[in-house]
Amino acid sequence: MPHGKSASLTVATYNIHKGFSHFNRRIVVHDMRERLRMMGADIVFLQEVVGHNTKHVERHEAWPDAPQHEFLAETQWPAAAYAGNAVYEDGHHGNAILSRFPMIRCDHEDISTNRFEQRGLLHAEIEIPGWPANLHCVCVHLGLFGRSRRKQVEAVCARINTLVPKDAPLILAGDFNDWRHRAGDPLGEIGAHEVFETTRGRPARSFPARLPILRLDRIYVRGFHVQSAQVHRGRDWSRLSDHAPLAANLVLA
Repeated sequence: MPHGKSASLTVATYNIHKGFSHFNRRIVVHDMRERLRMMGADIVFLQEVVGHNTKHVERHEAWPDAPQHEFLAETQWPAAAYAGNAVYEDGHHGNAILSRFPMIRCDHEDISTNRFEQRGLLHAEIEIPGWPANLHCVCVHLGLFGRSRRKQVEAVCARINTLVPKDAPLILAGDFNDWRHRAGDPLGEIGAHEVFETTRGRPARSFPARLPILRLDRIYVRGFHVQSAQVHRGRDWSRLSDHAPLAANLVLA
C-alpha cells in the first residue's frame, strides 16, 4: 500500500448545467473553469457537459471553440474523457471525467430506460503512481423517474460487479436525482458508501445552488477512508450552475 500523500486523493462532482447560469441567462463556462481550478481536485466528475451544439456556437460569441470537457480540463487535468448521453439535431451533451493521472481505459454505457430521457454512465480506469491497483471511476446522471433510477442503479451495480475487481478502489459520482434517497441500499450491497453519509449522516443538499434543499448529487466510494466532504456554496458558486458542486478528500484504505 502507498503511504503519505500518494495515498490521498481529492475528488469533486458537478452538474455544470451545460455551461449556463440559472434559467440559461448567461454563459458561465469560463467562470466555471476558474472556480474548478481553485478547488484543486485531482479527479472531477461532470454532468450536463456539452460536446457540441451548433446553435450555441452561432448565438454566443464567447462560446468555446473546444468541447466543454476539453475547455475545462485544458492544462489542469491532462486526461479528459467525455461521452454523450443526450443526442439531438444541433449537438449532444453528457458526462465527463477530468483527471490529473493517466486514463488507461474509458467506456460509455447507455442506461436509458425510456424514450423520454437519454441517460448514460462513463467508466474510466485510472493509473495512479504507487497504487497497487488501478482506480475505477464511474460518472452517472440518472433519470427523473423513480422506476428509471432503480433500473439504472441496478445497471451500474451490475457493471461494477462484472468489471471492477473487488480489491480495486472505486469512486462512483454524479447527479443521482435521488431526492427520495433510494440509491444507497443497492450500492451498499456492493460495498460502496456515500461520503457525506459517512461524515455527516446523510447525503448533502446540493440543489438548487442558491438555496440547496434537495439531496441530488452524490459521491460513493469503495476502498477509501473519507477524511472530509464539502459542499461548495456561496455567491460565486450560486451565480454559476443550478447545482452546487461536492468535493471529498479520500485516503486509500
